Amino acid sequence: MATERVVIDPLTRIEGHLRLELERDGDKISKAWAETTQFRGIETIVKDRDPRDVWAFVGRICGVCTGVHSVASVAAVEDAIGSTPPKQAQMIRQLVLGSHGIHDHVVHFYHLHALDWVNVVSAAKADPAKTVEFAKSIGSTWKLNSENKFAKVKKTLEDVLASGQLSIFTNGYWEHPDYRLPPEANLMAVSHYLDALEFQRSIIRISTVFGGKNPHPNFLVGGMACSIDPDKSETVNQVTLDNIKSWIDEITEFVNECYVPDALAIMGVYKDYFDIGKASENMMAVGMQGTTYSGKVKGGMPATTPNPKVKPGIFLNGDYRTIHPFDESKIEEFVSSAWYSYEEGDDAGLHPAVGETEVNYTGPKPPYEWLADDTKYTWSKAPRYDGHAMQMGPVARVLLAYAQDEPLTKQLLDDAMYKIGFKLEQMNSTAGRTLARAIEAATNAEQMANTLLPEFIAGIRNGDIDVFDSTKWEPSSWPEEKSGYAFVEVARGCLSHWVTVKDGKVSRYQAVVPTTWLASGRDPKGELGPYEEALSGDGKHPLVDPEQPLEPMRTIHSFDPCMACAVHVLDPDGKPLFQVMTS
Repeated sequence: MATERVVIDPLTRIEGHLRLELERDGDKISKAWAETTQFRGIETIVKDRDPRDVWAFVGRICGVCTGVHSVASVAAVEDAIGSTPPKQAQMIRQLVLGSHGIHDHVVHFYHLHALDWVNVVSAAKADPAKTVEFAKSIGSTWKLNSENKFAKVKKTLEDVLASGQLSIFTNGYWEHPDYRLPPEANLMAVSHYLDALEFQRSIIRISTVFGGKNPHPNFLVGGMACSIDPDKSETVNQVTLDNIKSWIDEITEFVNECYVPDALAIMGVYKDYFDIGKASENMMAVGMQGTTYSGKVKGGMPATTPNPKVKPGIFLNGDYRTIHPFDESKIEEFVSSAWYSYEEGDDAGLHPAVGETEVNYTGPKPPYEWLADDTKYTWSKAPRYDGHAMQMGPVARVLLAYAQDEPLTKQLLDDAMYKIGFKLEQMNSTAGRTLARAIEAATNAEQMANTLLPEFIAGIRNGDIDVFDSTKWEPSSWPEEKSGYAFVEVARGCLSHWVTVKDGKVSRYQAVVPTTWLASGRDPKGELGPYEEALSGDGKHPLVDPEQPLEPMRTIHSFDPCMACAVHVLDPDGKPLFQVMTS
């Protein structure tokens, strides 16, 4: 059987450009290469800067996962200089991380991933009354599930289709044979897609209140830049707290009554995707979403966590019931397939604390047809834990919490396995990763509503309004040279930042982000990164039509890729007018 080469480029646009090169035998993928096709070098930009300012630079690594890099940065710097933020500042960070995590999952499911499963064109053929009945049948009690609302959405779709301009739904593969939802399910999903756009306004207000703006809210080494004073209008006061409570109530309502039922229903229809897209069988997490370690993880205590009972852990070889201890000293990054060079040689593995970012582009001059004929084919390094490629993110955290009997996680996952009919091990799949995000959004909302916000408010009522540790603000109080690091569980997985401060300036900086782990290329042993493994590990991943590569898009989107952001200018024919290169 002849082997066919297939290129998907770009697979992602909003969060940076990801290119896939695939080899297809028949209607299955036999080989895959994940290629990050841009370099930005923010880690080199912050060198020699004041460590108290670095959070503002690294926060611009991404505008979608906004704020999480800043939290990781301030926590790493605090570890280096010995600063301990007050409890209320840590609580504020936890609330910001919690709201961001849910926001990210909702945006991913409805706006970045849903159209892999939902046929928008088909929705225009639905009966609004039957759509209400369908919503009831899947357990969706969302308040906007009305015949009138569905009829309005249908009319809008009919007008859009009649105009010949699909607007935000342009370039979908609507004729692909593997769209399976009935018209009523498609109409409900499109309506909820639009509701989710409105929902975003509520949830981002939380980070805006505490951080002053969104995206890229403000943070502060040693605490938070906002102040608490119940008697002043310009600070966090009772009105602020009442608003935050109402927003968290809205979040909880939307997640439980709309998001979770939608995810269960759609993944139930595409049940075979619990056997498609299996990635690396090894997984890692340091706790539930939002957990932050400022410094030592092995044997240490988290700076903040929504649930201290869920401890860090590693899963190996597909055994998701046995938790192995987490040891940050076992992390290394390789560049054998990436356009960098190491002083020790390109087959060496470097711990992030002594990591290097030396650019060495050896690929062809763009435009190019095929990159994978070369040993080096991506800008993404290859992080490994004790020599293993690792999967991370919501699926790893949900399985970690499940293995430690976290009650709500266990209830939601047990219910999903019963309703859909899959086994725990099948969570390592395209459908499993998608479902895990909905489960995590529900547990996150519950923790914000019933634990984090009440604890924060109780602290204020008891007079605890301190949000800044000033004892380590001045450089004269810092060690002459000291390294620090932080781990933060963010939407896409385990994020870590590593910094060395020398003579009051940053002398070394590394950020090891979840997508670097997941989008990594081959290491010196030839082990595939998780994206590559998910597409070609068993040789059974479907790809029916290379002109409409819907199946691999479903799988890679299930990881919620977040590549570096990019800016480019095109002429009306889609050709570059000019390119700006930095070095």
